[in-house]
Amino acid sequence: MIINVLIIDDSALMRSVLTKIIQSQPDMVVVGTASNPLIARELIKQTNPDVLTLDVEMSYMDGLDFLEKLMRLRPMPVVMVSSLTDHDSEITRRALKLGAIDCVTKPLLNIKTEMLEYTELLTGKIRLAHDARSTLAFRTKSCGTQQSVSKLLSNSDKMVIVGASTGGTEAIKDFLLKMPFDCPCILITQHMPEGFTRSFAQRLDSLCEIRVLEAAGGEQILPGHAYIAPGHSHLQLVRKGIRYFTQLDQGPLVNRHRPSVDVLFRSAARHAGKNAVGVILTGMGKDGAVGMLEMRKAGAYNFAQDEGSCVVFGMPKEAIDIGAVHEVAPLSRLADRVLGYFGK
Repeated sequence: MIINVLIIDDSALMRSVLTKIIQSQPDMVVVGTASNPLIARELIKQTNPDVLTLDVEMSYMDGLDFLEKLMRLRPMPVVMVSSLTDHDSEITRRALKLGAIDCVTKPLLNIKTEMLEYTELLTGKIRLAHDARSTLAFRTKSCGTQQSVSKLLSNSDKMVIVGASTGGTEAIKDFLLKMPFDCPCILITQHMPEGFTRSFAQRLDSLCEIRVLEAAGGEQILPGHAYIAPGHSHLQLVRKGIRYFTQLDQGPLVNRHRPSVDVLFRSAARHAGKNAVGVILTGMGKDGAVGMLEMRKAGAYNFAQDEGSCVVFGMPKEAIDIGAVHEVAPLSRLADRVLGYFGK
């Protein structure tokens, strides 16, 4: 697997050196460089890196302030690379407390014999940061402390699988608006024509605390992210080792739909089992009912939107009637019930 790295450093020379070091590794690629946190913020949205390297002393905002904001709004693995992060220094301790995975000093550019050793040191820390992403101790907004690694690991294993049709765009918006930044990952199939799903995802991304994306296929799913099926393809969940990924499929229509809720739910039953929670929202027809029943049989726990809050009580009713649903709740309470199930 290729590790996508974003370099943030105010020195053009250092950005060049770090780029050469990282690009020399067969399993790494530099997806961008930024001279300050303002540029970095936009590049993070554009490139969705796996790991950041971050300097401390920069213009507009120092690295530690940026790190604090990043871990509060969009946590991700960070390796601090700075001349100020000497071992046991106060800055190092603060960076680690704020959520950095590790710290390393900048290379001594005039000592060529040490560059090989430094390359091994830096790239080794980047690999550790990448591997630690599923156990990264994200900071909580409510108390400013860090969750335990074991709790977050549980979060990264858990996921919410959502299906909707008629009336679903507003229902999904209401559901996602209540999700905290560190919620389990969410996969969504909404019956919607090709060409509309990307703007739908972008609109939700601008409104929600979590990151909302149109699924591109092949993404490793992450806590605090929601992935929406594109209008041209079925969205599926797949598992590779201990990690979960999105997968797109342009196969035949299922229940007259592509994307189909049944396809997503069945993939969750097959690959996630009891790690998944299913949610079926307002919609016409029966798409999702059989797939949700398969999820239940595989150990998932399932919720349905109640008749009173649905625009059309077709899909939820079908799932309820065949015994696929554990709990029925109004839309206004669904997010809280799902989060309560996860103990959040």
